[in-house]
Formats: sequence, structure tokens, C-alpha cells
Amino acid sequence: MPVIGYFFIALARVIETVLTIYMWVVVARAVLSWVNPDPYNPIVRFIHNVTEPVLYRIRQSLPVSFSGIDFSPIVVFLAIMFLKLWIGPSIAWISRIFF
Repeated sequence: MPVIGYFFIALARVIETVLTIYMWVVVARAVLSWVNPDPYNPIVRFIHNVTEPVLYRIRQSLPVSFSGIDFSPIVVFLAIMFLKLWIGPSIAWISRIFF
């Protein structure tokens, strides 16, 4: 397998790792919503700033709030799981076929 094939396999693994890290950040955001964290804490601000653009778009697109419960983190979680199951094998398949 040429070097380009290994590059695509490594790219697939990096994408899967980034998606896994983002999934855990979304989980942390959901857990933080259950407690009353200090809004000036740098970690809380980082988690909020990283996840809010995605969650805000989902809240605008889908009516995922029901009786005060926000289901947008679940939608993001499912989308990340779908992307992990689709992107990784697809890039690996492409690298096997073409390279």
C-alpha cells in the first residue's frame, strides 16, 4: 500500500478521535446543565463555547425541547455516532480500493 493509502487510514483515525473527543465534550455539557456551575470558570466557558454553535443550530432546526428538557445533545450524540460509523470505514475502503 503506498504512502497515500496510509495517509487516508491515519486521517480516518484522526477524524474518529476528534469526533470521540467532541462527543465527550457534549456529554460534559449535558452533565453541567444538571448542576449550577460557575459561569466564569474557564473550563465551563470552554465547554459552552465549543458546544453552543452546534447545539444552537439544532435547537433552531428541530423542536427538540419538550417540557423544559433539551434533547439537542442527544441529537448531536447520534450524529457523531453516525459520522464515526460512516466516515472511518468509508475512508478505509477508499484507501484500499484506490491506493
